[in-house]
This record gives sequence, C-alpha cells and structure tokens, in this order.
Amino acid sequence: MADLTLRADNLVLYKQRAARVVTGGDKKIDIQTEDGQNLSVRPKDVTLLHTGPLRNFHELKPVNGEIMAAWELLAGETTTLAELVELAYGDDTPAATWAAWQLVSDGLYFSGTPDTVLVHDADTVADIRHSREAKIAAEQAWEAFLDRLRAGQHAPEDGPLLGDVVALALEQRENSRVMRALDREETPQNAHALLLEIGYWSETVNPYPQRLGITLTQPDLTLPDLAEEERTDLTHLVALAIDDEGSTDPDDALSWEDGRIWIHIADVAALVAPDSLADREARARGANLYLPEGTIHMLPHDATAMLGLGLQERSPALSFGLQLNKEGAIIDTTITPSWIKVTRLTYEEAEQRLEEPIIADLYRLAQRYAARRAEKKAIELALPEVKIRVHQDEVIIKPLPALRSRDLVREAMLMTGEAVTQYAQAHNLAIPYSTQDADSEIYTITETTLSAMFAKRRMMKPSQYKSEPGRHTGLGMEQYAQATSPLRRYTDLLVHQQLRAHLRGEAVMDGQMLMERMAEASLSMRAVRTAERLSNKHWTLVYLRRHRDWQGEGIVVEKSGNRSLV
Repeated sequence: MADLTLRADNLVLYKQRAARVVTGGDKKIDIQTEDGQNLSVRPKDVTLLHTGPLRNFHELKPVNGEIMAAWELLAGETTTLAELVELAYGDDTPAATWAAWQLVSDGLYFSGTPDTVLVHDADTVADIRHSREAKIAAEQAWEAFLDRLRAGQHAPEDGPLLGDVVALALEQRENSRVMRALDREETPQNAHALLLEIGYWSETVNPYPQRLGITLTQPDLTLPDLAEEERTDLTHLVALAIDDEGSTDPDDALSWEDGRIWIHIADVAALVAPDSLADREARARGANLYLPEGTIHMLPHDATAMLGLGLQERSPALSFGLQLNKEGAIIDTTITPSWIKVTRLTYEEAEQRLEEPIIADLYRLAQRYAARRAEKKAIELALPEVKIRVHQDEVIIKPLPALRSRDLVREAMLMTGEAVTQYAQAHNLAIPYSTQDADSEIYTITETTLSAMFAKRRMMKPSQYKSEPGRHTGLGMEQYAQATSPLRRYTDLLVHQQLRAHLRGEAVMDGQMLMERMAEASLSMRAVRTAERLSNKHWTLVYLRRHRDWQGEGIVVEKSGNRSLV
C-alpha cells in the first residue's frame, strides 16, 4: 500500500485522522484534514491508505459490507488492508478503504497497520469485548460513586475508591484522583472534611499520629528474663509510687531513710541492652505515645509487666539515694540496683496524706530543693492543665488541680536528673544533657496572671539535647539530664544503659555514639509530642462539637491587631 510519491487526492492517515493530499511532493506535501485544517507536512508524517481520487470528505460516507463474513473467513490470520477491503466490501474505493481502516482502528475484530492487519480469533474478540464492557461498567460505577459523594453519601463498596482520599487525609500521599474529580483542592484538611461529610469517617477518627508517620501498633518483641544479679535490698523502706489515677506504667517511687531521699526508677536497662532488638525498637519510636484514646508504648508490654513499680510484690529498680544540705544542694549520691516493695498512690491520695510521716519528710526536702532552683532563677509557669481521655466513645476532660503532691514528685525527679549529671561528670560518663535557653526579657515579667505566664512560655526556647552539660534556664539548673522515665522515653533509657554499664564495670558508649542514637530518637520524640498535642486538640474539638451548649470562662492571653488568643 505504500507509495514513494504522494499525489493530489490521495487518502492518507495523519495522526489517526483521515486527510486528503492537496499537493504532492517528495519533501513536503500539503494536506487537508477532515476538520478543514490545511497543513504542510513531511511525507513520512502520513500513511497512504488509498490512491484516490478523494476530492472531498463527503465521499467517505458509510459503506455496507460483509464484515462478519470477512472476519470469520480470516480469523486468526494476518492480511492487509487492501485484502480486507476486497473481502468485506468488494469495492476498491476511498470510502470502502476508510470504512475498513476504522474497523482496524477500533481493535475489536482487527488490529495492526495498512500493510499488516491481524485478524483476531474468537477468543481474542471475546476477551476484548469483556474488557471493554468491564471498562464501561467501571466508568459508570466511578460516575455513580462521584454522584454519591456530591450528595454527601457513600456506599459500603466505596472503600477501595476512597483509598486515595484516606491516604491524602493521613498525609501518606500528596494527590487524590477523587478530590481532583470533585474539583476540590487536594489537601489533607479537605480530604478529612470530605470523609466526614460523607460519613466514611466519624468525628472520632484521629488522623494526626498517622499524619506524622507514627506507628500505632504495640511492639511485638520478646524480652529476656531478668538476670540474677546482686541487688541492694531496700524492701524494708516504704516506697511510694505516686501517679495519675489510671496510670498503667508506674516507673518511679520515693522512699525516705534517715534524711536521705531514695528515688527508685524502673530498671529498664536490666532487660533492654544497647542495640538489642528492643533497644532499636524503642529508639525508632522515641517515647510512649499518650493519646486520649490510649497509649502506644515504645517497649513491649512485658517490659511494663516485669519492671513497672508496684505491679509485682517485689519490684526491681535502679535506686538513687540522695542527700541534700540545708541550702538544697545535692551533697551525696548513691546509685544501686535494688529490690523494693511499692505502695501505689494517686496524687489525690498523696495530697490527703501530706502531713503524715515519710510523705511530710519527702515534701519538706522537695520544698528545699525547689527554693534553691527559685534562687537560681527557675521559671515557674502556673498554667491550667487538663487530662483528656476517651472512654467508651465518651470524651472526658478533667482539670488537673495544682497539688503539692505533684510538686513533690516533680522536684524528686528533677533532683535525680541533676544527681545523674554530677555522677556522669565525676566518672567521665557520656550522657545526653537537656539544656534550654530563654530570652533575657523573661525575667522582667513579674506578674502571675495567665497572660503573663503565657508570655513567659512564648519566650522560652525548645529544650535541646547536647553531649556537654549546659544550663537549663527553665528549671534553674546549671546541668540536667532526663533519667526518671526509661519505660516511657528513650533519652532516659540511654542514661540508664550508661549508668548500668558503668556500675557493672562494662564498656560504655562514647559521646559520638550516644548522640547519634539520641539524634535518631529525637526525630521520633518530636513527632510523638506533636501528635499528642494535636490529638488533645482534636478530642477537645470533638467534645465541644458534642456539647454545643457548653460555656466556660475564657481569658485573653495574647492580642495581635484585631485577633485575640483565649
């Protein structure tokens, strides 16, 4: 069918459209397309279908032929367009050729080029027909799906089609075919809104942890049994684990012994060795994730079951025995693995017993330490706090009263952190130090109103972990390390691993190795803290949506132009 020289009135194929040669030539030809365009193209840009003459496109009128007879005769074979024209139409005209080519282009019974036409067998035709019917059905289902969404509805079978909307809402992808088809901006917020509108998600779906890439499954690892080792027997001391009501992972307790405070911490490093599977899992998670709807732990459940203080009759601990002078400075530190017997109290219960022996002694010591921090310009922020939890789909927001028992526990934990830094420096032990800077103007704010407290918080910079000690301005401490929550925070676990190794006379991590692990964990820790903050906000909004008649007193803490922050 090919011809070296194209002439006027030839029928050619140009970009799958019929065209008529107006002026032939070897290098350039002028053609006219069926929609009236006049173009100058190269001969190789077109394919000759019929030599013509084709004087206008009206001549390409539909032609009747024996299409099925031709197909049945040639099924499974290869032919040419010219032979197909002869068999199907018996008339070698531009109209018959164009009709035959349209059959080839359609692809159901025939496919190929003018020179090589493949005639499909019956099975192939059936497969193509089935595929086309399925495509049409899918297109119809897609349009019906979009119509449901526009009407604010969804059907049970819509889950797979909504997959890209869910992924966008969780920030697991950046685009969505569905959102685009609905002419909606492709943002996580808009995707979330759509899922709520159609009822696919309820208001209780909290997207923030997954948006931040946080794993929402519990660690599934096996921990070794607690090894037999020498431990100081402190079971004769009353050890009080004071926590929030409902706490399931108690990891600290306090004792009093002849002027010495003992701070007992869950001995996690006894089970979780550096670079073990559990250690790497905890490092990747960074910290426990505390959500109103539940807790996702950084360590396997067995860690809490075996090491949580007061969960068994006798608990293993890493105990810190501290003595303070009358100015509240730490003058002696003892660190030892121990056995303790724990009594668990809530903050409210401890508050009621604050005048009793032991708790009263502990509280007086805590006050002395707090006074010393105040002298060193610790920044106290008295801001209201609440605990938000979800129980059986009910959002419960409980204000946390400013209890002296909370102050007691906080000061005990802080003095432990300071004692650890002193011990680390005395023994040339690398640990992650927690430091914090603040604007010097913060000390000019002397008011104690909520707005003043909020302004102070604005001036405080995020805390940082460093390999060298540095001042923690907020706490009023020249050096500090987090060391009292190894069940909950990887930073604390690192400190315990270093202390444990040193106490056993084993090799410890150097500063570079320790900070590399700290840097890895810090990324996850920031994501965890952000997820907790956003999740609390999410459930607060759910509560307000469900209690539209709720009223409360609000205090303006910041003004910017016409906007106020309450």
